Amino acid sequence: MDVFRRLKTFYWPHRRFLFLSIICLIVATALGLVYPNLLRILIDDVIGNKNYGIVPQLSFAVLIVVSIKGCLQFLHGFFGGRLGNRVAYVMRNACYEKLQYLSYRYYDTAKTGDLMSRLTGDLEAIRNFVGFGFAQILNMFLMILFGGIMMISINWQLTLITLVCIPLLAYTAIRFESKIHPAFREMRQAMSQLTTAVQENITGVRTVKSFARESYEVDKFSTKNELYKANQIRTAMLWGSYFPVMEILACMSIVILLGYGGTLVMNGKLTLGELVAFFSMIWYIVGPMWGIGYHINNYTQSKASGERILELLDQPIDVQDAEDAVTLERSQVKGHVRFENVSFGYLNEQHSVHHIDLDAPPGKIIGLLGGTGSGKSTVISLIMRAYDVQEGKVTLDGVDIRDISVESLRREIATVFQETFLFSATIRNNISYGLRDVSDEQIERAAKLAKAHDFITELPEGYNTVVGERGMGLSGGQKQRIAIARALLINPKILILDDATSAVDMETEHEIQSGFREVMKGRTTFIIAHRISSLRHAHEILVLDQGSIVQRGKHEELIQQAGPYRDVYDIQYADRDELESIVAGKQVTS
Repeated sequence: MDVFRRLKTFYWPHRRFLFLSIICLIVATALGLVYPNLLRILIDDVIGNKNYGIVPQLSFAVLIVVSIKGCLQFLHGFFGGRLGNRVAYVMRNACYEKLQYLSYRYYDTAKTGDLMSRLTGDLEAIRNFVGFGFAQILNMFLMILFGGIMMISINWQLTLITLVCIPLLAYTAIRFESKIHPAFREMRQAMSQLTTAVQENITGVRTVKSFARESYEVDKFSTKNELYKANQIRTAMLWGSYFPVMEILACMSIVILLGYGGTLVMNGKLTLGELVAFFSMIWYIVGPMWGIGYHINNYTQSKASGERILELLDQPIDVQDAEDAVTLERSQVKGHVRFENVSFGYLNEQHSVHHIDLDAPPGKIIGLLGGTGSGKSTVISLIMRAYDVQEGKVTLDGVDIRDISVESLRREIATVFQETFLFSATIRNNISYGLRDVSDEQIERAAKLAKAHDFITELPEGYNTVVGERGMGLSGGQKQRIAIARALLINPKILILDDATSAVDMETEHEIQSGFREVMKGRTTFIIAHRISSLRHAHEILVLDQGSIVQRGKHEELIQQAGPYRDVYDIQYADRDELESIVAGKQVTS
């Protein structure tokens, strides 16, 4: 029960629904004991004594009891449903909020399908148990208690002999729980893997089709589906071995009751009505014990689901505000960024960047160039505090960014990532995502600076055009220009362009760069690019290799030096120089 003790903060505030649900169920269960007594009176007093005059009273009593019990069962379901739904609502919000504030480090390894499974299937299992399962388990014990008391009041010797198999039923149920819980946890994990496989396939369906790998994906899914089926079969086999044992033990109690009780009736020590009432009440004990497997099923599923939910909620947030964190005032932020001997490494890795020093006052443009894994993206990740530095410090206007609240820091930074993401919404909403109150004029101005206004106005609904999931329906360059407009709209003090024009042609890139020069004035700008043309206007270019700065300077300085920058320049401009020579030769000949 440790799992539900830790989840107490979610359901305890709504305990009134739990208590009302339990009270209604207890009273309804107690009223159920009226039936055996009515049977006893009917057989012994009415039929045995031929006192048929009380039949109308008995019928009316049955009608009253059935009506009250029905109302109480309805209220039990109503209060239980309210409890389960409220708990699920609060937990779902808590999980979603946790996902919003978890650090980048968590998402480096998290799987979308697994997270979706936790917020759907696992929460549903907890909702069902909290709303109804717990009350049903309590009711099971109450049925055994009430039934036992009534049976003892009739004949305590017959009660003890009849219930001799109950300890065996309890032992079998406990043994079953110890085996079924790991099976259910493995089944939930297998379902998460299955969901992840489907999510990844749907997300990457264009890649799958472009490589004609449909059959491979079918085989991969079949393997995971086979694992899930194997877990289902294993669980079914456990259930299959459990129910026959429980049925045999339950039937043994009935056989003992009929054998010994029948003997008592024949010897005149027990009336026939009492035996029939006894037979009805034994199901108040055997029935719950027989159905304990169902309750164990609900309990173990919800327990396994609760463990997965707590695993998410217990995830540490690596990057969070310090106790005395400073909240930046936009009007006072200048955007002066400094790296002072900064080193950082990802989980279980050596440093990805080593001893980085740079000074970027307001209005300065810093270019970052380097091969894959050189540390370019890590540098900009440290600026926006996606990760905290391990050595040295990063400052904004002289203040260590670890002493600034994360929200106010990131409000001053706009990032255009290489992998563009658009929401399934209108283009207007995608561009204005970073601001709450924004005018159409501001949106259009940002779109014009990003060279997106012209193609947007040509769309059927213009800025009200709804883009498909992840921006499907737009070209890579169009999506990238919308992302650039989204970044420019928030008027940031620090602008980060992570290969932001990689998906556009050279002509469009030149137009966007012209727009950038206007918005970069007075802002600190960091540009990651693989094209030299995107970095030529930078005030300082840092060339990184294996996490270290191996060259730095302006474009004109770096092309005069032997090194990685000159090598990249020669590769990118070799064809252009050759073409210019050919054109010049033709002009001379003519």
